[in-house]
Amino acid sequence: MTSKKLIAPFYERLSLVLIGILSLGYLVIEGKEVLDPLVFGFLFAILLLPVSNILESKLRLPRSMSSLLSVLLLVAFIGGILYLVGTQITKLTSDWPMLQKQVSESVKNLSGWIHSTFNINLEKQEDYVHDTAKKIMASGTEVVGTTFGAVSSLMLFYLFILIFTFFILFYRRLLFKFVLQVFRDDNKTVVHDIVENIQSILRQYILGLLIEMVVVATVACTLFFFIGIKYAALLGIIVGLFNIIPYLGIFTALVLSVVITFATGAVSDALLVGASVLGIHLVDSNFLLPTIVGSKVRLNALITFLGIVLGEMVWGLSGMFLSIPMIAIFKIIFDRIESLKPWGYLLGGDYEYKKSAEKKMKTE
Repeated sequence: MTSKKLIAPFYERLSLVLIGILSLGYLVIEGKEVLDPLVFGFLFAILLLPVSNILESKLRLPRSMSSLLSVLLLVAFIGGILYLVGTQITKLTSDWPMLQKQVSESVKNLSGWIHSTFNINLEKQEDYVHDTAKKIMASGTEVVGTTFGAVSSLMLFYLFILIFTFFILFYRRLLFKFVLQVFRDDNKTVVHDIVENIQSILRQYILGLLIEMVVVATVACTLFFFIGIKYAALLGIIVGLFNIIPYLGIFTALVLSVVITFATGAVSDALLVGASVLGIHLVDSNFLLPTIVGSKVRLNALITFLGIVLGEMVWGLSGMFLSIPMIAIFKIIFDRIESLKPWGYLLGGDYEYKKSAEKKMKTE
């Protein structure tokens, strides 16, 4: 007698999938303190892997030393960016009295406009401002304590990222052999293909983001310089850094740039800066992003935006950074497993049709 393979009903399989997704989501949320720096360490380790390999092969350094030097080079690069931003912020703080004067004049003009438009007495407005200031000063100690705690947690978070990056670089062969043993010899070719593609695509994606950041910051600095903004370099760097955050980062850069320009110059300059940031974003999203970054990670806009929103809900700001690389990893895995290919198509969408069409045109 031939035995027939039993297939579970659709509703039963769907229920198991939903339970698995909910359980995984709960573990991801609860394990944020460990998983968040671990994933960042994994991405940085992939980025630094060629550097570590060069140090081992060319300079004959042991793996521990090559991994440590790679991490130190990363720290030096990030430190250089922070130093550049810090010098610009120092110039901004030196003009603090002028900023206070500009803000106070703007507040007076705003109060006069409110009085003439809504017929609200100036004394009531001043009383409201003074009451609000007293409440803020009363809670000043708590704010300082909370800020200190947040900065301490952030520094500890960065330290964990560097530690995880070093250990992943140091034990990379052990981790790779572990993955091969988990999926047995039958799937060795598929595992090799997945690992190589994950390394290649994520490395190209991160480098593409860095190139895009430099290009956007350079264009923004140039435009702000020609407009005549006092802190053109600082605002250009802010636009370039926040541009890394997909979709939402440009609005944060827009608000910061307009507020700083308004506090240090004329209203017309603030409007020009806002228009320049929007123009840079349009050029970046339609030309730079598809050319430099979009060709590396083939994800459709709906999945990308949904991933960013879910990443922010789960892990906050870091989740927004990590959402696209993690979805890209899932797409690479789905595309190479027959039963999961429809999910890979869902993540890529029209890009799959474009790829197949290009292949047909080449063969013809």
